[in-house]
Amino acid sequence: MIHENLEKIEIPEELDQVVYKAIQRGSASNERVIKMRKWSRNLLTSVAALTIGFVGICNISPTFADTISTIPGLGVLVKVITFDQIKYQEDTYEATLNTPIVEGLNNGALQEALNNKYIEENKALFEQFEKDVAHMKTYPEGGHLGIDTGYQIKTDSEQILSIGRYVVNTAASSSTTMTYDTIDKQNEILITLPSLFKDSSYIELISENIKEQMRTRMAQDNSLIYWIEGDPDAIDGFNKISANQNFYITTEGKLMISFDKYEVGPGVMGIQEFEIPTTVLQNILVSNTYIK
Repeated sequence: MIHENLEKIEIPEELDQVVYKAIQRGSASNERVIKMRKWSRNLLTSVAALTIGFVGICNISPTFADTISTIPGLGVLVKVITFDQIKYQEDTYEATLNTPIVEGLNNGALQEALNNKYIEENKALFEQFEKDVAHMKTYPEGGHLGIDTGYQIKTDSEQILSIGRYVVNTAASSSTTMTYDTIDKQNEILITLPSLFKDSSYIELISENIKEQMRTRMAQDNSLIYWIEGDPDAIDGFNKISANQNFYITTEGKLMISFDKYEVGPGVMGIQEFEIPTTVLQNILVSNTYIK
């Protein structure tokens, strides 16, 4: 069914020009232009041939979105391109996966690693979705399954690019997870949470500050509920962040810590974010290059 639908896809005439112009803006080589134009005609490979084998198994709706980010940094044009791809749609089963592709980094190894990671993530999610659908169809009453993936550009400054990728799974209820990558566009390196600090003491400092913020928020708004370890009504309450807790850096240079839906509170509260005051972190920061 998937392959039959793929053969019926009508490729927009303007797609080839869009891809060509995007590559020209990034000063790509002639060889790369040829590869990208070939992709636009076949829709069976992705940017720089990273998704060979993945797209071929999917039922794709070829909607080519605009470039989300176009920010010059030290002469390098870093941008994020998205492909809106409907992989599967049948009765009460639907999967829509949007994969970000980073372009313009001179650090080819970093760029390829990021793009491969994003592609493999969506590939694994789609393959699991197919298995879940097949299993659900064995029940006479059937069911409902859905998955939606995409991304948000949280920060796009002269120095920092923070990409947040979300996954929404829907069955009887829905769950949402976010994963972030923060890139130093000038030095072309991936920034990790541990790399910002002199030692691991940041885990305790950030965790205690988040608990204070949680209690302040609940005191100010009775509709908010956070599960904090040690509180009477808390079950598996929050104690401390992980060493590689989800985070991103804002345009103003503030550290944002993120928790998935259901991670620190009821699902109705959704994704929860906490800005950590720089004054709390100042003594253990490696430098103020990123955190201001």
